[in-house]
Amino acid sequence: MPRIRIEQDGPVKTVTLTRADKRNALDMQMLEELLACFVSTPAAADRVVVVRAEGPVFCAGMDLAERARLGPSSGASPIEPVLHAMEAYPLPFVAVVQGDAIAGGNEIALHCDFVVAANTARFGMSLAQIGLAPTWPLAKKLMDVAGPVATREILMLGDALPAERFLDLGLISRVTPPESLDAEANAIVQRLAANAPLSLRAIKALLNRQADFREHIAHDDVDALVDAARNSADAREGMAARLQKRAPEFTGS
Repeated sequence: MPRIRIEQDGPVKTVTLTRADKRNALDMQMLEELLACFVSTPAAADRVVVVRAEGPVFCAGMDLAERARLGPSSGASPIEPVLHAMEAYPLPFVAVVQGDAIAGGNEIALHCDFVVAANTARFGMSLAQIGLAPTWPLAKKLMDVAGPVATREILMLGDALPAERFLDLGLISRVTPPESLDAEANAIVQRLAANAPLSLRAIKALLNRQADFREHIAHDDVDALVDAARNSADAREGMAARLQKRAPEFTGS
């Protein structure tokens, strides 16, 4: 069964996460479907992409049950190709966040050019709470949009923060009551669709290139630390505890 739904309405393409029964957790199938969508060349008439989700949760992050079954891993996170494709995609993205956007869900939202959230939604990166750490590109995005102080709060504490807090930090564009969410997002979508398409493509490319410099900093030693955390006993304990809805018992090993 497909994990996403793609709809076209004139110049607007809408990509909807449809795994509501699993809180739209990102399994490998969903990542493959998202990647196939975002590496494709948009039609000349396309102007904007909307990313949204079914159910009460926007996206709970990576599917921890699948991750536990797959076992140890190293190198790039499986979500990275999707996020790179979103950054390279020539059209602007608008995320419509009706519920919690956590870890990978938070990253998908922040890789959109505009984020419109319900005031009941929360955002966060809970990796430290389950024994994991973000890879270089995931931390880079937070540094780009949040700066070092807010990034420390988001990554080191790992708590989910209310949408209003993310708005105050300048990470998202709009916060609105749930009943006004679609109207608020649609106003931005229609404004983007009315702008000059070549200008929008040029502006997106320009802004992405401005933020590229951190990609070229040597970070092999940092990657090794991230891999060590990812494959640690603490990570196995943290993911098991999250799935079992209990507090983890970390040992630093």
